[in-house]
Amino acid sequence: MISIVLADDHKVVREGLRLLLQGNPDFSVVGEESDGLRVVDLVDRLRPDVLVADLMMPGLGGLEVTRRVTKRTPGTRVVILSMHDDSAYVWEGLNNGASAYVLKDAGADCLTQAVREAAAGRRYISPPLREADLQDYERIRGDAPRDPYDRLTDREREVLHLTAEGLTGPQIAASLGISPRTAETHRANILKKLQLRGKTDLVHFALGRGLVRPNARHAGRPQAGVPPAKMS
Repeated sequence: MISIVLADDHKVVREGLRLLLQGNPDFSVVGEESDGLRVVDLVDRLRPDVLVADLMMPGLGGLEVTRRVTKRTPGTRVVILSMHDDSAYVWEGLNNGASAYVLKDAGADCLTQAVREAAAGRRYISPPLREADLQDYERIRGDAPRDPYDRLTDREREVLHLTAEGLTGPQIAASLGISPRTAETHRANILKKLQLRGKTDLVHFALGRGLVRPNARHAGRPQAGVPPAKMS
């Protein structure tokens, strides 16, 4: 039996995924979560074989969730669900530890196969994505300078994500269980490390990388066609 945790902020999507996956007699959905900040703890507690995670979630994005889960709970394989078919996103997902990357418009059979392949320790990429495209992108990334995002701590990445979602300092503090002053210190450190001038630049940075999805709460919008940069 392959145990699965679902992570997506849309309830109707989780319900659909659960019905789809549990239609397989050897699949068992053992947990669900809608907030990226809580996914890692849920996986650590349940220790499922596979985590199926949306690329875009509130609290913490799918790429960062993947990085933390594979580091903290290495026995759990991650399948990323995404609407983005750009090689940059796929490569970043796999580079952060995902075993599979499945497009949301792919067929149900693709997701089922991705879960099976991931549980078996193999890599899977849903069509029309190709391994050759990822290899080309990896060669390009190999010549790029070190990404300043790599210098951020886990807490700073959380503050960055929540700031980009439009939360204030006190709201971020309450969400993370820290003081407002500490939250502001983290934000100041983020600006310094990323060489940004203020909150608006920070929001544009997060949107341009695909860390959060655009919505009415954001102070800006990402530039069209800007893929995420390298993340550790």
